[in-house]
Amino acid sequence: MSTQIFRLRLEREKDVVAARRTARDIAAGLGFSALDQTRIASAVSEIARNAFMYADGGEVVFAFDGASRPQALLIDVSDRGPGIRDLQEVLDGSYRSSSGMGRGIAGTRRLMDRCLIESAPQRGTRVSMARFLPPDASRLSIAELDRLARSLGQQAVEAAVADEMQQQSRELLSTLAELRDRQDELARLTHELEATNRGVVALYAELDERADELRRADMMKTRFLSNMSHELRTPLSSIRALSNLLLNRLDGDLSAEQERQVVLIRQAAENLSDIVNDLLDLAKIEAGKTEVYPARFEVPALFAALRAMLTPLLTDPAVSLHFNDAAGLPALHSDEAKLTQILRNFVSNALKFTERGEIRVGARVEPDGENITFFVADTGIGIAAEHQQVIFEEFGQVQNRLQQRVKGTGLGLPLCRKLAALLGGYVGVNSEPGLGSTFYVTLPIQLPVDGASETEMPGALQ
Repeated sequence: MSTQIFRLRLEREKDVVAARRTARDIAAGLGFSALDQTRIASAVSEIARNAFMYADGGEVVFAFDGASRPQALLIDVSDRGPGIRDLQEVLDGSYRSSSGMGRGIAGTRRLMDRCLIESAPQRGTRVSMARFLPPDASRLSIAELDRLARSLGQQAVEAAVADEMQQQSRELLSTLAELRDRQDELARLTHELEATNRGVVALYAELDERADELRRADMMKTRFLSNMSHELRTPLSSIRALSNLLLNRLDGDLSAEQERQVVLIRQAAENLSDIVNDLLDLAKIEAGKTEVYPARFEVPALFAALRAMLTPLLTDPAVSLHFNDAAGLPALHSDEAKLTQILRNFVSNALKFTERGEIRVGARVEPDGENITFFVADTGIGIAAEHQQVIFEEFGQVQNRLQQRVKGTGLGLPLCRKLAALLGGYVGVNSEPGLGSTFYVTLPIQLPVDGASETEMPGALQ
């Protein structure tokens, strides 16, 4: 059940202004916020102006529904004009009028919580609008509504027009002030963004500089390793040659103690020579001077050569070396020497860290039919999961109980990783402490053509 608050006839243009002012006063009296007051006043002004312009006048009725939940201000604007001919196009937003009628109705529907339009040719138009009060708004009594209606009736239309114009001016000034504040905030944010951008640019420049320093340091390291490797090879070759001369008795007999000491000298020279060779190989790969020579070879022949090469390394009878049957495996087109170097390193490591049991070398074709995996499985001490990535980094070693007995520099597995990358593949390990390790390298059966090309860098090894 709604209670009528005020009724206003639209007979003159200033009545449209009065309707706007009345709508704001009623909204203020009902407790609407300042923003909602402006919305309600604007919606009433648009519909009242339409009634005055297109129907030569009409009537605005303000009522209050206090029984519903939430409570609502109800506004009806009716006229006896020709009606709205293209009502459906106006409602769905597709109608375009030079006078702006469609835009006014569309705007009103957005400003109000409810807006219903009834229109028929030559029977006029009725626009029913509603704006809901907040759910927690206090209930208004009939006496309060009566006082509100009496205060509205006492206002003069002329004063209302002047006040409305002043109110609109204040609203405009307030809007302009808000726009200036937002413009100032936007300018501040723009300055902050520019400062941040300058910081990012400076950071990128610093990162580029650091990257250049790292590249220069890496190049210097590569050159150092290369030069030192070349310089160390000559004296090491001399030590090995002289040791062999002494052991072959070309300069007279040796006592047992002398022979033992010469053997130790030769063994130390050979170990150091292996380290130097690994350093030189790493330096060449990093400098882009390592060449890949692909050729066709059979896996059984590769295993036979490995067996002949590695069998002399078996000095502990508690450890045996086995090669799986390679019959039926496809022929490879790759660099056999580099694959041999990878497998020799795998087996050498297995011999170092296997106290008893066996070392098994095998190969299998991957399910895709385009790659083959070579593996070396041992029954050694194994490697914990958290250390399995460390061992493939240069000079990375894992401390264990065999470390004092077994010497190394941590270059073999990093070299295997880089050699595998040159051949278009990768290396890995599966291991558990106490259960042994399986090192593997997966390579394409047919080395891609660009995988065999040589890359050079400025200042690389000659």
